Amino acid sequence: MARTQIFHALGLHMHQPPGNLRLLFEANPWEAEQILRCYERALRYAEQYADVARLHVSFSGVLLEQLLDPEVVARYRHIVDIPEMLERYRAADNIELLGLGYYHPIFPLIPHADWTEQLQRGRAIIGEVFGRAPRGFWPPELAFSMEMIPALVQAGYDYAIVDGVHVRPEDGINDIFRPYVACHQGACLTIVPRDRDVSNAQARGLNPRWFRDELSWRATLSPRPDAARLVTTWSDGENGGWFRQTHEPSGFFGHFFAPYMEQYRGGDTSIIPMKLSDYLDRQRPVAHARVQTGSWSVGPSTDADLAPWIGSESQRQAIDQVRRLSERYWSLCRSRPDADRFAGEALNRARHQILEAETSCFLYWGEAWLPHLQARTRPAAAALDEAAAILNAQPPVDPV
Repeated sequence: MARTQIFHALGLHMHQPPGNLRLLFEANPWEAEQILRCYERALRYAEQYADVARLHVSFSGVLLEQLLDPEVVARYRHIVDIPEMLERYRAADNIELLGLGYYHPIFPLIPHADWTEQLQRGRAIIGEVFGRAPRGFWPPELAFSMEMIPALVQAGYDYAIVDGVHVRPEDGINDIFRPYVACHQGACLTIVPRDRDVSNAQARGLNPRWFRDELSWRATLSPRPDAARLVTTWSDGENGGWFRQTHEPSGFFGHFFAPYMEQYRGGDTSIIPMKLSDYLDRQRPVAHARVQTGSWSVGPSTDADLAPWIGSESQRQAIDQVRRLSERYWSLCRSRPDADRFAGEALNRARHQILEAETSCFLYWGEAWLPHLQARTRPAAAALDEAAAILNAQPPVDPV
């Protein structure tokens, strides 16, 4: 057994691409019901075990936008009272909420000029909906690069989750059971490695006994078995039959989470549920590391390979089109100081479509979902043409 207590940060990631809840209501109401119940179920079990449960939930901005949509609220009211559910999340102080990029973009693939708005809007909507600003950041698709650190710090984030296989400690000792400090261009951020293997088990099915024994064994063999051990597990919270299971004793919360909490209540496990903000307040990291560019689906030896999103020529052409549109948008904004005065409406339409087109889902599902991306880039291009025509028709700005 491990010679020290093991703290456990358990996280669930929640996201739906733009318009998907409306679409599912019409196209697949049973799937829609399963998804909505996932959001409520996580909250209900956190409430049921409020004395011992510590849960992290990362919500994308575009998912929260849909949950605030009056039409979505009305359509799903017979399944879940969404406003009431969001208020309960707001009141649940044993749930730590994390922010994302608003439209769930792959940050290493989208233009750096778009990072600030994706980050600021993603963080702001968490504060607006739940009444507290997130300290932690969940990179969409766990796609992370060191270049993101200054932008995350500027946006107000204290820590970020990264896939542990991509962490490269400066001391050369790979230790998945501790957080690190990562610095880039003078900005430093706490990096919390996600345990990929145990997270995969969390996503697919596990039981509390295996979980306890696995972590105890691995902590014993870790480089610092006598030090405080932190294991961070994270998975999607609304995907797969394990989470969508409506017979709750057979799903994640009934089969794993509730027995795990009961064991902790009864003193039958040395695994201690912990919020990351509480842990980091007590145990600030001192070891430094770099993070190799990668994502949840990329192997540890692969350098900056985001093939699931840009592996095909069609995917690369699509993301290149998004980059070109973003560059054109910023060029028009810079073209004259009064651009917003004359062409603000067209520029705003283009901006909205460009940011939506950066949604990772449109690329991940390959050819099948690329039309969703193109359905944003076409109107974005038309809006930019309109803005350019308006600006070209204006008299030149008098030099200062």
